[in-house]
Amino acid sequence: MFRAWSHFKTITQHRHAVIRNCRRAGILFQGLFHDLSKYSPSEFIPGAMHYQGTRSPNEGERDEYGFSYAWMHHKGRNKHHFEYWTDYDPKTRLMSPVKMPLKYVKEMFCDRVAAGKIYNGDKYTDADPLAYFMKGKPTRKIHPETSALLEKLLRMLAEKGEDYTFAYIRRLKKY
Repeated sequence: MFRAWSHFKTITQHRHAVIRNCRRAGILFQGLFHDLSKYSPSEFIPGAMHYQGTRSPNEGERDEYGFSYAWMHHKGRNKHHFEYWTDYDPKTRLMSPVKMPLKYVKEMFCDRVAAGKIYNGDKYTDADPLAYFMKGKPTRKIHPETSALLEKLLRMLAEKGEDYTFAYIRRLKKY
């Protein structure tokens, strides 16, 4: 029961942080619906069972099964994850990344900043989300334009801080 309560507190704390970030980014309404699927039985139960407090419960589930049921459910329902944006290319008939709509890239940025703060706690710096992004860049399958925009925003955060970056995001109309 303790792990279920701890998991609930963590996902709720994260969601509230994303909502605050989305407000700063000018997409509050979108933020209000962020990650609601985490409270569904398909995601919440595995999350509680594999809760560790120091990393995503999806990693614990991957350790056990070789993949995460909860992540498979989550990424298919939440458009702020680049993994949602894959489809068969009509020319090659291969699964390929699709360019994400701007509003979901903005939410993905808000999500990554909030996750960095939740997982790093008092040790968080504005460079953490960029470092995490760069660590996975060589193996990530994401549309090049989407990747370039997210990296630009994360670099801006690391170099110029939250106030500057969120103001920039509010003014951003296309990429």
